[in-house]
Amino acid sequence: MPYRVRPAGLTDAAVVTDLLNEVDRIEIGRPETDLHTVEADLKRPDVDLDRDSWLAFHGERLVAYGLLWDESGGERIDIDHYVLPDHQHAGQLLLDAMEARALDRARGNGAGRAVVHLHLNTEPTLDTRLIEERGWGVVRRYHVLRRPVDAAEDVVPELPSGVRLRSCADEADRARVHALYQSSFAEHFDFQPRGYEQWLHDVDADALDWSLVWIAGTEELGDAGFLLARDDREAMGWIRSIGVVRAGRGLGLGGLLLRNAFAAFAARGRDTVGLGVDTSNTTGAPALYARHGMAVHYAVDTWEAVLT
Repeated sequence: MPYRVRPAGLTDAAVVTDLLNEVDRIEIGRPETDLHTVEADLKRPDVDLDRDSWLAFHGERLVAYGLLWDESGGERIDIDHYVLPDHQHAGQLLLDAMEARALDRARGNGAGRAVVHLHLNTEPTLDTRLIEERGWGVVRRYHVLRRPVDAAEDVVPELPSGVRLRSCADEADRARVHALYQSSFAEHFDFQPRGYEQWLHDVDADALDWSLVWIAGTEELGDAGFLLARDDREAMGWIRSIGVVRAGRGLGLGGLLLRNAFAAFAARGRDTVGLGVDTSNTTGAPALYARHGMAVHYAVDTWEAVLT
C-alpha cells in the first residue's frame, strides 16, 4: 500500500501526539509527549504549515511526521522527524521533502547552503543508516535528566547573606528573564539569538505559569541568574532552562535555583522533576545537576547535515 503524504494542520495535533507517544513507548518505555507541546510547535511563527510540515499515512494510520522551522534567518534550519520502525520508506519520503525545503528556506535567507539539525534519541525508531547515507553525522549529545522530589525533604532553601531570589512577577521581570537567557546562553552550542517576542512564543508565554520562573542575584551583581520551569507535563515537572551570567557563576546561584524549583514542585505534589543538558556544556552544568541528585533518563543526539 503506498503512503499518502500531506501537510499537517492544527486539527491534526491530537493524532500527531498519539504518534509521538507511540515513538516514546518504543524509545524510552513510556509516553511523555503532551498535546499542548505539539500544538505549540504547530503554531510556531516561523513555520508555514503548508510547506514546513508533513504527515505520512499508511491507509488511515499516521506513521511518520515531520516539522521544519527557521530561527536563525540564515543557514541554520531545524527539523523534527518521527517514524514508526516498520515504515522506514515513509521516513525517507519525508526526509527527501524536508531536505529540499531546508535548502529552499536557507537560500531564501540569502545563504548558499543549509546547515540542518535534527534531534534523535540515541536508540531511535528511525534507521539511522538512512541519514548516514545522506551525509548526516552526530555533532552533539544531550541527556534528559530526572530526580525524585519529596515535600518532606525538598524544602525552600535559606538564602545566603547578600543573595536574593524572586518570582517573575510582571512584564519588566519577563523582559529581565529574556535578557538573562540571552546573556547566559550566548556561548552555548547552537545558540540562536531571539528577540523578546520570539522568545515569548518559544516559552508559550500565554500558557506559562510565571510563578514557576525565578530570578536570582546578589547585592553586588544585581540580577545574575534565572530558572524557567513548567508544570504542564503529565510525566513530570520540567525545568525548561536555567542560566547564570558569566560574572555570577561559582557563587551557588545555580544550585539555589535548582533547590528552590525542587521544593516548589514537591509542594505541588509532583514526585519527579526533569531537565535537558548538553553533555559537552563547559559551564559545569552537568556536574551541578549530578551533585543535586539528577540522573540520566535517556540520551538524545544532535545530527547535522550540510546541504548545498
